Amino acid sequence: MATDLETGLLRAFATAARAGSISRAAAALGHTQPSLSQRLQKLERAVGQRLLHRTASGVVLTRAGEALLPYAERILALSAQARTVTGQVLAGRCGVGLIEDLTAAPLPQALADFAHANPGSTLELVSVPGPAMRRAFDTGRIQLALVDPTYLPEPPRWTVRLPLAWSAAPGVDLTRDPLPLVLFSPPCRWRAPVLDVLRAHGRAWRVAFESTSLAGVQAAVRAGLGAAALLATNVAPGTVAPGLPALPEVELGLVRGAATDGDPLVDAVEELLRRLTAVPG
Repeated sequence: MATDLETGLLRAFATAARAGSISRAAAALGHTQPSLSQRLQKLERAVGQRLLHRTASGVVLTRAGEALLPYAERILALSAQARTVTGQVLAGRCGVGLIEDLTAAPLPQALADFAHANPGSTLELVSVPGPAMRRAFDTGRIQLALVDPTYLPEPPRWTVRLPLAWSAAPGVDLTRDPLPLVLFSPPCRWRAPVLDVLRAHGRAWRVAFESTSLAGVQAAVRAGLGAAALLATNVAPGTVAPGLPALPEVELGLVRGAATDGDPLVDAVEELLRRLTAVPG
C-alpha cells in the first residue's frame, strides 16, 4: 500500500533545498541538525531514492530531489493557504515583485496555486530590473516585493539570506587558470562578492560570458562556457561544481507598501512568501 508523504518531512526537505545546508535549514525550522537529518532520511526511505547530495559546502538536489521539490512546494503552499483562508474570503488585487532569480524556483507556482484557491483575488507577478521595480512600487502596481533591499526606498519588513552555489557543465576544467566565469552583467550586486571570494583564495579568473538574464547565464553554463554563481535552487542537476571556494550568502528583503497594512489578501500573500523562504515568524 502506498504511504502518504508527511507534510513535516516535505517541509524539512524543501527548507534544506532552499537553504543549501542542513544546518541552516535546522536553524530556520527550530530543529537540531541530527533531527533534521533523520527527517530527510525518513523521506528518502519513503520515496525510495536519494533526494539530496551532501557536499563539503552543503547540499544540492539530486535528479529525484529536483523532480520532487515543485510538488513539495505546492503541497506546503496549499497547506499554508488552507490555514490562512479557513473561514475567510480573500478578494482584491495584490501585485508581487520578484527578482528574476526567484522566478525559476517553485515560488511562482505556489503563488499561482494560491490564486486558483482564491478565485476572488487577483495576483500580478512582476520581474523587472531594479529601477523599473522601484517605479512599479512607487506607482502602486506592486504591493509586495521580494528583492535586493537596496532596490526600493522602504525598509524591509523582514530579510532572508539565501546561499549561492557554483554551477558548471561536467566538461568544464575547474582547475584552469584563469578560471572561465559566466557572470551577471553590472549592476548585479552579487557579482562583486563572488569575485572577491576568488581573489581572497588566489584564483585568477576571466569573463567567458555575461548576461543580464538568468536564462542566458544558465544557457551559457549548459554550453560549457564556464562556472557561474547561482542561487542554490537554480543549480541544475548534474551541474554542481565542487572544489571552488565557498560562496557567500545573499540577502533579500520583503518590502511592503504602507497603505496595505491590514489588507487581508496582502497579509496572506506575505505570509505565504515568508513560509516559502523559511523565514521564522
